[in-house]
Amino acid sequence: MTAAVEEALRRLEASVSLLESAVTRRLDAERSHSDLETELEIMRTDRARLAAELDGAAARIAEMESVTEEVDHRLGRAIGAVEGVLGRSGERTEG
Repeated sequence: MTAAVEEALRRLEASVSLLESAVTRRLDAERSHSDLETELEIMRTDRARLAAELDGAAARIAEMESVTEEVDHRLGRAIGAVEGVLGRSGERTEG
């Protein structure tokens, strides 16, 4: 082979090597971008699930608060009734 052909082959090999490196970087970048998109979609799904769970928990808390208020009201009436009975019973034993 002549020196000119050998030089051309070296330049071609160097160019191909640079091209392969560029393609590898590009593929890595696209893979990374795809990975980020996948991760973002997972995070959106998790956010929607957590929002639904939070709404459900808030509804249960509201229901528990309502039940607690009702129980408090009923206990107050029961305590009042017991105190009334005890008061009348005390009046009979005193009188």
